[in-house]
Amino acid sequence: MQVSTRMDADVLMVKLETPRLDAANAVDFREALADFVDQGHAKIVIDLESVEFVDSSGLNVIISTLKRMGRRGSLSLTSPQPPVSSLLNLTRLDRVLNIFSSSEQALTELTA
Repeated sequence: MQVSTRMDADVLMVKLETPRLDAANAVDFREALADFVDQGHAKIVIDLESVEFVDSSGLNVIISTLKRMGRRGSLSLTSPQPPVSSLLNLTRLDRVLNIFSSSEQALTELTA
């Protein structure tokens, strides 16, 4: 699993650089996100631009990270590909999470 991170103001941008978020890499990604939350990052944006497929394990990572953050912060997604966007709509996670069309839009909204 390849992940890159960068800080922009008080927002941690996490870019998943793999075409799949599934059972094969979900545990590693969950642990990485848990570490970021435990380090005190209150605003986390997951960039899904490279991700073409998410299974239930991948959805579980997003939900468990959201729960771990609780009211202490916000978890947002950006740049989901059409199949991933459809899955987020189908599971109604689009009603729970902020989903932005680009990293720039996310940063504009979250740092305003």
